[in-house]
Amino acid sequence: MPTAYERMSDAELSAAIAALESQADELRAKGLKLDMARGKPSPQQTALSKPMLDLLNSSSDLTDQGVAVDNYGAPDGLPSARALAAEILGVDPKNVVVIGSSSLNLMHDVICHAYTHGIGGNKPWSQQGKIRFLCPSPGYDRHFKVTAHYGIENVPIPMNEDGPDMAMVKRLVEGDPSVKGIWCVPKYANPTGAVYSDAVVRKFASLEPAAPDFRIFWDNAYVVHTFRGEGEELLNIFDALKETGKDDLVYEFGSTAKVTFPSSGMAFMTASPADMSDIRAAFSVMRVSPEKISQLAHVKFLRNLDGVKAHMAKHAEIVRPRFDLVQSKLHEGLDGLDCATWTNPNGGYFVSFDGPQGSAKATVALAAQLGVKLTPAGATWPYGKDPNDSNIRIAPTYPTLDDLGSALDVFVVAVKLVSARLAMEERK
Repeated sequence: MPTAYERMSDAELSAAIAALESQADELRAKGLKLDMARGKPSPQQTALSKPMLDLLNSSSDLTDQGVAVDNYGAPDGLPSARALAAEILGVDPKNVVVIGSSSLNLMHDVICHAYTHGIGGNKPWSQQGKIRFLCPSPGYDRHFKVTAHYGIENVPIPMNEDGPDMAMVKRLVEGDPSVKGIWCVPKYANPTGAVYSDAVVRKFASLEPAAPDFRIFWDNAYVVHTFRGEGEELLNIFDALKETGKDDLVYEFGSTAKVTFPSSGMAFMTASPADMSDIRAAFSVMRVSPEKISQLAHVKFLRNLDGVKAHMAKHAEIVRPRFDLVQSKLHEGLDGLDCATWTNPNGGYFVSFDGPQGSAKATVALAAQLGVKLTPAGATWPYGKDPNDSNIRIAPTYPTLDDLGSALDVFVVAVKLVSARLAMEERK
């Protein structure tokens, strides 16, 4: 459908551009310095977890089910921390390791292990020639950077409202042995907010990979990050695997990065017993034991899944108004112009915005000139190359509501002005 600007007469379009340029000049004169570039919790959110800092002191009992917290040992993490992580993911604690604070670091380490030593007794990926990894797009830029760092070819896969294009996934996974994995954020996907449907999860569990060392990297980063109502349910991928009788197919990751403190939480992963045996052996070379004092503090603070949900309900009260503001500002400023679409998720940290083809880089650049920093255009696609140059990730959580409102006003003007200019360029 043509945009409202494309439907205007030459005189109407020139007048619209002049009016928008005047608005842009007014915004530029304000000297704004606002940041919506990354999905960071706000100071209000991190403050929710400050009481955790009071739970341990020099008199605390630093043991956990017979494990010394203040010394080496428990390479898989504290028993209580593993139980909490397993409850969050809905898996058996025996197959869980809790290590460090960054799930991205765990994903990197697993990719590195596969690249240098191989998976499940197969050749290292580095000795197998061309290696490919599937990347649902728009998706998480840091995922794509990990595989690109090892020279693995990132292959974009279109995202639908209920998950990746599974017909394309099936064709590539089952027909090409060079395809070794796929990145997935199955609940409140970054940046679309999509939740994989039961049908999509079951299609993943039913894959018959051409490569015996193919694995699904199931980054369940937002498993508890609902901010509207009860949120959607995600079918447990391991329950789906049981239905198909498969086993060694999935690595699942999670963390408390946006539950408690980013960079100071708990990161964890799980997989089949055989895959976890392989991963434990690799991790034993990298680490003597994890940092366990933080794990103990988290367990004392969050306690169990019910405690996690109660804590996340407090996050929701802070996050929900920000996402509601995004929706109201975008509808107020862009409805009827037919120049943009955007998602309206019930959880997670992002809104995925699509403008006209060829508009994203110009919109992000103009917003920066007007004082608002956004995620770089193209970042949501492998190698930063959005084929339509249309997608922009909106990250509304960190700014105050007032700052967010100001940033969205700038963003709307930038979208409208770029769309109008593109309509004018098409006439030249």
